Amino acid sequence: MKSGVVLISGRGSNLKAILTARLDLDIRCVISNRPEAKGLDIAFSHQIPTRVVNHQAYPDRQHFDRALAETIDQFTPDYIILAGFLRIFTDTFVLHYNNRMINIHPSLLPAFTGLNTHARALAAGVKVHGCTVHFVTPTLDVGPIIIQAAVPVFQNDTEQSLAQRVLEQEHLIYPKALSWLIHDQIEIKHESVHLKTPFSSAPALISPWN
Repeated sequence: MKSGVVLISGRGSNLKAILTARLDLDIRCVISNRPEAKGLDIAFSHQIPTRVVNHQAYPDRQHFDRALAETIDQFTPDYIILAGFLRIFTDTFVLHYNNRMINIHPSLLPAFTGLNTHARALAAGVKVHGCTVHFVTPTLDVGPIIIQAAVPVFQNDTEQSLAQRVLEQEHLIYPKALSWLIHDQIEIKHESVHLKTPFSSAPALISPWN
């Protein structure tokens, strides 16, 4: 069985979705950079070990990343799963987990990298928005894309209503991406993800219109 460590910063809704999916995945620890993160309670309720590596206790990103890596490596995970972890890593940290760390981002990458994606999507007047699961690389939010989900943007949408619609899709595609990963259905060729399962039976795009 493949193993993973999940990194969170807040409520842990994607962590909950992953646990609810009952994947063939041994989650060995949930780590937060914020001691008040509600997602730690979700891990505790599932009897998963938790750790806090508080970024405020370190003088800079390098020292924090070193402490975080030391904590992760105690559990020798196959994969590092970012589920709402709100920190930007140093290149050294990312390369230490090359092709082993994945993230879910609330936009259809490469559009709207970084923060405030829903507000920016509304300001840009896009008609389609969504979320992306991707491998993490040193350049922010440009790693190989595993799966995306699209949602319509309505004329009366607010940032909150759009965020909720996207979040519902996040909870569907993150477990799907992890399932492909742990069952060796993914390979990276020329900085692009390829599915070993035929595309017809493993769609790379999910949307509410399907």
